[in-house]
Parts: sequence; C-alpha cells; structure tokens
Amino acid sequence: MAGDRNPTARALTTLELIQASPGITAERLADTLGVSERAARRYVGNLRDADIPIVSVRGPYGGYRVGRGLRPPPLMLTAAEALALVMAVLDGHHDLDDATQPVATAIGKVVRSLPESVAAPVRAVRDVAAPAPDRAAARPDPVTATALVQACAAHRRVRVAYRSESGNAWDTEVEPWAVVVRHGRWYLLCHSVASDARRAYRVDRVERVDVLAETFTPPVDLDPVAELEAHLATGWEFAVDVVLQAPAHRAQHWLPPGLGRLEALDGSSCRLVGTTSNPYWYAERLAPVPVDYRVVGGPELRATVRALGSRMLAATQEPAVTTA
Repeated sequence: MAGDRNPTARALTTLELIQASPGITAERLADTLGVSERAARRYVGNLRDADIPIVSVRGPYGGYRVGRGLRPPPLMLTAAEALALVMAVLDGHHDLDDATQPVATAIGKVVRSLPESVAAPVRAVRDVAAPAPDRAAARPDPVTATALVQACAAHRRVRVAYRSESGNAWDTEVEPWAVVVRHGRWYLLCHSVASDARRAYRVDRVERVDVLAETFTPPVDLDPVAELEAHLATGWEFAVDVVLQAPAHRAQHWLPPGLGRLEALDGSSCRLVGTTSNPYWYAERLAPVPVDYRVVGGPELRATVRALGSRMLAATQEPAVTTA
C-alpha cells in the first residue's frame, strides 16, 4: 500500500487523528488513512513502541485515545500551510470545509495545539459557522506571491513572465516595491525598468518570477495602498468624467476606491475623473450612489450607463396583456 512506504509519517498522522477524535476506531483510522485496518493497528503499535501512551477501550463506544503523560507535540506547519493561513487572513478566504486544503490542515493543527478549554469554542466556531468567501476573487499561487514579497523585502530586482487579461504575454524586469491586497485581488506595485514608470501587475497573472542580483532603493515615504489606488484609476483606455450633486467629502464615502480622482466644483457638487478598461463594471459601481450624477465625459461610459438604465427601467414594466 502507498501508506506502507512511509510508516513514520503515517504513524504521526495516526497520532494527530487520535488526538483530534478521542475514541476513534481502527476502522475509522483505516478509512481516513486510506489503508487496511491491519495497517492502522500497526501504526498504533508503532506509536506505543515509541512510548506514546495510546490506550484502547473495548465495546461499542470504545476506540483509541491518548493516555496520560503525553506532552503535546510542537506545532509544525508546512510551508504551504503557513502561506495559505496568512493568505486566508489577508483576503478573507476560507477553505475550512475542505480537508485537503492547506488552510484547513493548518487550522486543524492550531486547534489541536490549544488547551481544551480554549480549543472547544474554537472548534465550535469552525464547525458551525458558515463562511461566505469571495469565490470570484483571484488568488495567486502562494509560491509566486512569496517570491515577490521576499524580493520586495530584500530590494532585489525581478524578471516576471506576465499574461494580461486579453492573453498577451511578455517578460519584464521590475523593481518590486510592495505586494498589496485590495478588492479581493493581489497586486505587485513596482517600477518598470524598461519604461521608467510605475506599474501595478496582478499577481495571479504572473507566470514566473526570476530574482536577479541587482538591488534598488524604493521611494522614500512610499504609501503602497494609496499609490496602488491612484494607479488603478489611471492609464486605462476609456476616459471617465462624472459630475455628482454632492460635495467631494461626502461623495468619497459612496465611491469605491480606485474609481478616480474627486475634484470639488463648489460647495454642493464635485467631479469624478479617471479611466477604466471596463465601462460596464464602472457603471455598476456608479449605480448605488444615492445622489444625482451626470456622465459628462467618456462616450463609452455614457453609452453603457444609458443601456444599463434602460434595462433597469424595462425590468419594472408590467408585461403586455394579449387578447385572443
């Protein structure tokens, strides 16, 4: 069997299962490990040979449990589990219902390392809560994200292989300033060596990272989040110019960051100026604004807002009545 090729690892997994589920039977151990019951009992025997007090209770409610005298093992996360746990915290993504995912196995190890009085409510939240992560969010490969974060920290240039949303692919050399998580996406804020300009690349579209020997000095007093927000609002192909009937300090609370720059016109109105590559997405972000607004620039956005408004009006109309 596959498990017999690494009996030590299987024995340690057996110990984790017994600690997590006191009273677990040999049959359940075998099913979880993917081995025969005979092999599962052999792994229990290996633990006992190592002086780990595994006791067994006979009867319909019996099974294996850890006896007295065992010191809790140190918490040891794999690199994949540690990365997945940090990324889950950063972007609000949870895979706790999938035991094959690194986030779930890491959380399981953390819970098992806690005193029972602390672990009990944690287990209750994990088992009963129903998280609703943003499944549409684009999550990068943890190895790629880690390589970029480490290059940022070490101030090392990198060469990245990048593929755009339209499918165009190219290699580019950049000075990585920061990795920023915003709006469910991971971005690399950097300086392009070839174009001598600031750039923001989606980390989930980076296909390869080569760390180079050259070093760099990042800008003084860099605010990565503010810089990214400003960058995301400029440089796209379709212009945006919208006048809102509200002062700028109020409008900024209704508009998602990254839509553009707000300019005060007078005490009761302001102008939103920016660019977008997706007029329909932009129109959707404007729709919930609770004051009157007018698209004064950008024919693509104006046409899209008009079409979206027509669809919403049509949805409120009564169906036509036909007569025989």
